[in-house]
Amino acid sequence: MNIIIVGCGKVGSTLVEQLNGENHDIVVIDVKEEKVKSITDELDAMGIVGNGVNHETLQQAGIKRADLLIAVTGSDEQNLLCCVIAKKTGNCKTIARVRNPIYSTETAFLREELGLAMIINPEQTASAEIARLFQFPTAVKIDTFSKGRIELLHFRVTSECLLNNYELIHIRTTLKCDVLVCMVRRGEEVLIPRGDFIFREDDVVAIVSTPAKASDFFKKIGISTGKIRTAMLVGGGTMAYYLARRLLDVGVETKIVDQDPVRCEHLNELLPKAKIICGDGTDEKILLQEGLETVDGFAALTGLDEENILLSLMAKKYSPAKIVTKINRVNFNSVLGDIRLDSTVFPRLLTADVIIKYARSMNESLNSNVENLYKLEEGRAEALEFYIKEPSAVTGVPLVKMKLKKNLLLCSITRGSRIIIPGGQDELAVGDSVVVVTTHTRLNDIKDILEA
Repeated sequence: MNIIIVGCGKVGSTLVEQLNGENHDIVVIDVKEEKVKSITDELDAMGIVGNGVNHETLQQAGIKRADLLIAVTGSDEQNLLCCVIAKKTGNCKTIARVRNPIYSTETAFLREELGLAMIINPEQTASAEIARLFQFPTAVKIDTFSKGRIELLHFRVTSECLLNNYELIHIRTTLKCDVLVCMVRRGEEVLIPRGDFIFREDDVVAIVSTPAKASDFFKKIGISTGKIRTAMLVGGGTMAYYLARRLLDVGVETKIVDQDPVRCEHLNELLPKAKIICGDGTDEKILLQEGLETVDGFAALTGLDEENILLSLMAKKYSPAKIVTKINRVNFNSVLGDIRLDSTVFPRLLTADVIIKYARSMNESLNSNVENLYKLEEGRAEALEFYIKEPSAVTGVPLVKMKLKKNLLLCSITRGSRIIIPGGQDELAVGDSVVVVTTHTRLNDIKDILEA
């Protein structure tokens, strides 16, 4: 496809990195020459220095032959205007990043009236991820499929957990749990395990299951699954606002700590049910006075990654709470595993995942749509949900007879209201939604699960 990305900031550069190598022709636009040069020097993309709202600049970028334009500048209004001009000038799909909370209740209206394919809000997307983690504190990460009916849950094996030194096959035969272990991260290795795999302490395990069956599994292996009742958020930015609103809506007592008096006053008006504390969130005394030792959930959401990491380590020292750390710079990820943070959230990676999923689903010539896509373990694996549109080489054939690619696991089949954890005799059919986990990246079609 021909893709134009307007804005070479964190999200824009991440998109180019993720889309690079997927057989797309990519053009980036930014007003800052150094940002354009940084991307074009390192990645396979063309660059134009200019304003993406400018008609001439878009013409130069090839808007008339573009299939998709993604506007991710720092201005919501500029992103929306850029998409409108692109629609008028060319005939491409458009995606706008819109972050200001004043638009949060109008996204459906704006999308329809302006003819946008999608409006994406990184802070809102990340707050939804944190809220899910707070609702299932055992999990390190949660990805959802089939409109929330299936979950991909990542959790860490502890010394007290029943799975420590346990053989995988016994989950079905002895524990009688209807879950599928689809991936294990052990140190730097990412594994798709077989039945004779033995779990070890510190393994990060990913299972696919329905929420109810996942809860039953965690109870049987001795891991608590209680939801949080109280939460403390340090940093009162947009993400904290979205997250607090979600938590308050489900009855979670929420405190926000921020040192900007003007912002605190604004949050008091926006969130009258929350407790707003005006103070330095890095001050241990303030956090302890406000009940750090007794809260069930803690999120470090300041604008500085280093500060969020230190805050999380401090919270871990004093509190048994579920701890979530917001990280903006993806290049920190290589050392975060050694620090042993509880859960980390990368807003720009979450945003990129949503947009890449849409880009992969645009090819109408394929036999299936990419309904969902999640990058796993720093991009070394992917979890994809395909909707099967028409018969192909994978339909009507027992799975045991399929020649699937190595390091690929077919995890679940959603057929109408039924959720199937597949066995060898199950078959795929038109209308199914199928979840696949694989270390092979860039699968675009359900047929790509087969050996060539």
